[in-house]
Amino acid sequence: MRAPAALRDRRQEFFEGMRLGIGPGAATFVLALSFGAEAVARDWGFGLPILFSMFAWSGSAQFALLTSFASGSAVVAVTSAVLINARYLMMSLALNDSLRGGRFSRALQAQALCDASFVVAHGTKGGYDIVRLVGASVPQWFLWAAGTAVGALTAPSPDLMHHLGLDVAFPAFFVILALDELRRSKRALAAGLLGATIAAGLLFITTPSYALLGAIAGALLGVLPDSAVPEEEGEQA
Repeated sequence: MRAPAALRDRRQEFFEGMRLGIGPGAATFVLALSFGAEAVARDWGFGLPILFSMFAWSGSAQFALLTSFASGSAVVAVTSAVLINARYLMMSLALNDSLRGGRFSRALQAQALCDASFVVAHGTKGGYDIVRLVGASVPQWFLWAAGTAVGALTAPSPDLMHHLGLDVAFPAFFVILALDELRRSKRALAAGLLGATIAAGLLFITTPSYALLGAIAGALLGVLPDSAVPEEEGEQA
């Protein structure tokens, strides 16, 4: 018996999401190597970094906690992680209307939200394909946890990572994702330019973490009515 067309479409979108998630997953694997090695160097042991990566699955927050705990202040560590992940508030608001099902189902779907999957799932006409988002997150989660394990086991030195150019793999891949998103519409381009300008200005007076937080203000263009923003390229006649 053949599967219904709707089910086949969902499977196709899921596997397409997995395919698109392999690229950013490879980049997160490289970053996870650094996290695992650094965590072991800071006496976290072998198992704790891996469990942390499996349940937290947030590179920026995990590195913030790792470095902040070194100063001995748990409050600073947790605050830094929360502030860095504040961008997910904006992302979750954009994703909310695309979630389906009851509260538990919607909450479960939202656990797949991460930066690269958010971009991959964004439709050309607005809205987000949740099945594709979940599919894209599967390889990223697996490779993040696996990379942490390999990093904790092998403990590659920062000099080796730099010599091989692996330290720039993660940011370079996200630049590519950002450029692809910026080409989609004038609204996205305006938000990106505004966020970059805010971040660049804040770097003169504060740390990169707070500059990144301030750049989130550029996403506020998304809440403006369509009449206040130049018409989307895809909707022009």
